[in-house]
Amino acid sequence: MFTGLVEAVGEVSARHEKAELVELTIESELIAAALAIGDSVANSGVCLTATKVEGDRFSLDVAPETLRRTTLGALSAGDRVNLELPLKASDRLGGHFVQGHVDEVGRVAFAGDRDGDYVLRVEHKSEGDPLVVEKGSVALHGVSLTVTACAAGWLEVMLIPHTLDVTMLGALAPGHGVHIEYDILAKYVARFSEPYLGN
Repeated sequence: MFTGLVEAVGEVSARHEKAELVELTIESELIAAALAIGDSVANSGVCLTATKVEGDRFSLDVAPETLRRTTLGALSAGDRVNLELPLKASDRLGGHFVQGHVDEVGRVAFAGDRDGDYVLRVEHKSEGDPLVVEKGSVALHGVSLTVTACAAGWLEVMLIPHTLDVTMLGALAPGHGVHIEYDILAKYVARFSEPYLGN
């Protein structure tokens, strides 16, 4: 379980094909120093297990299911990822509950200045429409954000300068894929409502 508050931006230092898996090695002194083999770490919103920890680098195996459902398979040396360690029971919940389970890969439709605000618009599948509400929470590439506007098939968030400085969201441009994890509370409410809504 995570909160969507990015602790560091890591850089992919190596990528290796291992049968059906892809092994990614990530460089981040801050995160590597806190990891042991078997620990979980969120990588741009995807919860993975550390399989090696060596100095300021750690490695992760990306399974076929994760490769199908995320953009991690397209990463190569030099690419950057948002990193977060799991929530401790004693931590403040500064963002919202984020599981590290990507619901879908959305597409950036707009990224840039609008009336003095940095706005990111992401298009998503229609199945996501009931899970998005204005002023509600959403995780994009593992970052907990507040929805500022939404309609059928898209949502918008505003990024403050701090978020642009400490995450890699500012590198996203129209056409880029972005990991979307909808608010777990919205997903459960939608699921519990199904018997009463028919089709």
